[in-house]
Amino acid sequence: MVSAAEMLSITAFLEGAHAQAFPSFGSERMGAPVVAFCRIDDKEIRLREPVMTPDVLIVQDPTLLHQVDLFNGLDTRGYLLINTSKSYLDLGLGDYVDRFPPHHICTVAATKWAMEYVGRPLPNAALLGAFAGLTYRVKLESVQTAIRQKFPGKLGDDNAKAAARAYDSIRTN
Repeated sequence: MVSAAEMLSITAFLEGAHAQAFPSFGSERMGAPVVAFCRIDDKEIRLREPVMTPDVLIVQDPTLLHQVDLFNGLDTRGYLLINTSKSYLDLGLGDYVDRFPPHHICTVAATKWAMEYVGRPLPNAALLGAFAGLTYRVKLESVQTAIRQKFPGKLGDDNAKAAARAYDSIRTN
């Protein structure tokens, strides 16, 4: 997710916005969950502290849903994007997601598309495509440009295809 936050900030810059991306590793052990933040605004960002009330929450690893308080600070006017092909009910989130407008929450099979297009279970690019499709905050073309800048050549092209597939899945639901 650290790379995803970085690519999202590049996407915002490409569209003329201001952005800031940073990880939060804490003092946990090696292999512990990592949180990454990305702020996007139309004006300069001077704030340098963790995001306490996110507008969007992207969950790359759904196994963390009931192990860590991921939803703390997420208002029901925000957006929730989860990397899974399971339903909210299967994830144990039925009551929680009922509080959101239907067009503010979605699941996306990002790992599946990463495997299909990239051959590795790295869902970041697909999640960014889904983010673009869900929120309309950035354009898919800008996401793909940022991906190709981060991963030049075939790897970037394949990740850009995974992002487009995720974007299309959001827009057709």
